[in-house]
Amino acid sequence: MAQVFLSTHPLVQHKLALLRDERTDPKKFRELVREISILLVYEATADLQTEPILVQTPLGRAEGRRLLEKVGLVPILRAGLVMVEGAWQMLPGAEVWHIGLSRDERTLQPVEYYSRLPVSPTVDVCLVLDPMLATGGSAVAAVDILKRWGARRIKFVGIIAAWPGLNRFTQTHPDVPVYLAAVDDHLNEAGYIVPGLGDAGDRMFGTG
Repeated sequence: MAQVFLSTHPLVQHKLALLRDERTDPKKFRELVREISILLVYEATADLQTEPILVQTPLGRAEGRRLLEKVGLVPILRAGLVMVEGAWQMLPGAEVWHIGLSRDERTLQPVEYYSRLPVSPTVDVCLVLDPMLATGGSAVAAVDILKRWGARRIKFVGIIAAWPGLNRFTQTHPDVPVYLAAVDDHLNEAGYIVPGLGDAGDRMFGTG
């Protein structure tokens, strides 16, 4: 899959192991999600366009680079919220819009309950943020919404995917790059990633 990028960075893999551990409490879980998000967003933004600038240092003038492209962060509620905190540390000027998608536990299909986007796109690149890409339904639906809105470039940044959901996503949106820390083997009957890490939202907010 040419558009799927798996991070092999030692820090990502170390933090991912801690994230999976069932003994990790919600506070530490949120911290790890933020930290992994910083590292994955760093990789996902490696191709942003820049332009040369000159800046004045205390000792002289120096050549530098300035971002040309504006970035928007699009967390899928609710688990994507904590990823925004990490992404914002890397992109403090980024605009943030929220898309609310819940999963029907009977059909495992996404149900949109919230979407508040400007009338037209105001950024060059949208980063869709969701820790888990399980069945792929929510990720596909979120990108569908952004494409109908007119988003020019879209990337998906997650933490763990399962092969069934990843295959569904890349087949539906082959033009959208995917940045992940891991791809797991399969889904259970309830649509959860195995081995995964459980319900990311519940573990983040202590509601499980």
